[in-house]
Amino acid sequence: MLDLKAQNNLEFWMRVFEFDCKKIGVLVNLILYQTFISRHSNPIFNRCTKIVQLDTIGGWEMAKEKRVGGILQMGYGTWNRPGDEAYNGVLWALEAGCRHIDTAQGYENESDVGRAIADSGIPRDEIHITTKIAPENFGAGEVMRTSKESLEKLNVGSVDLMLLHWPAIKNEYPLESYISQFAEVYDAGMAKSIGVSNFTIPLIDETIKLLGERKIAVNQCEIHVYMQNRPIVDHCQKIGVPMTAYSPLARGAVVGDPVLADVAQKYDATGEQIALAFLMAEGHIVIPSSGKKERIFSNYEARNITLSESDMTKLRGLEKGMRLVNGDWCPLWDV
Repeated sequence: MLDLKAQNNLEFWMRVFEFDCKKIGVLVNLILYQTFISRHSNPIFNRCTKIVQLDTIGGWEMAKEKRVGGILQMGYGTWNRPGDEAYNGVLWALEAGCRHIDTAQGYENESDVGRAIADSGIPRDEIHITTKIAPENFGAGEVMRTSKESLEKLNVGSVDLMLLHWPAIKNEYPLESYISQFAEVYDAGMAKSIGVSNFTIPLIDETIKLLGERKIAVNQCEIHVYMQNRPIVDHCQKIGVPMTAYSPLARGAVVGDPVLADVAQKYDATGEQIALAFLMAEGHIVIPSSGKKERIFSNYEARNITLSESDMTKLRGLEKGMRLVNGDWCPLWDV
């Protein structure tokens, strides 16, 4: 057992955790580990706590990041984060320990995201990167061309996951045409996996047929406590396609919710953390976004919360069909 007096020596503990992480072992007991994690945030320590399931080694526990379908369950979204806001947000997310970053052509910040990843100094293979092809780029030859542009802007080599951001707006392009182009991008090794976003039940079923043996890694859709999107969620779970929840905090609408606040008290958490923990307990990947460092760190801690079944039932009762994204570019949503 290590001398407890040494816990105040941050440099000492950084060396201990760096060393033991490499050996996949832990030298301190759980009480000291929890005390340490609550007091300190450090890039070296974050590298040692990359994963949220619990493994027991010699009676001690080490946190592990949970994955859904091979994808880190907690990510950082960069929608509506232009320029330096995206750059700083990604750096802060990585500092917090997050290793899953989500961007898109339509966000116009792929270069800023790539710059932040490069400047972080974190090895590329430790970070999951998702980008998305905008529906304006579904014309003949455009999927491949603009995918190359995205990779050039990100400057990270192939991405871990590439999505079709939306189905073609108002059916401007035939599904068969842009899916076949998307398959070519995947076959060329430009993305390690592919998926879709905002695809309805008929669209995802047809896409699966068109892709043949190529697997759809995720369907990224709006999901939060106020719009749990059961039709597409239930269907995708049935066919084995994980869901990624965007706008998981309902674009801030969850702040101040009395039910979330009541549940949060039990876990010494915030209502926002409970809203995220709920979605993760439902099996979803989440990509909350914020431009504030303290909020990014707080959101990331939601992965450590395990809700009781009674609280899950209570939170499922917050459903009220509050869809936030419903413009004329959207498909006919499932009901």
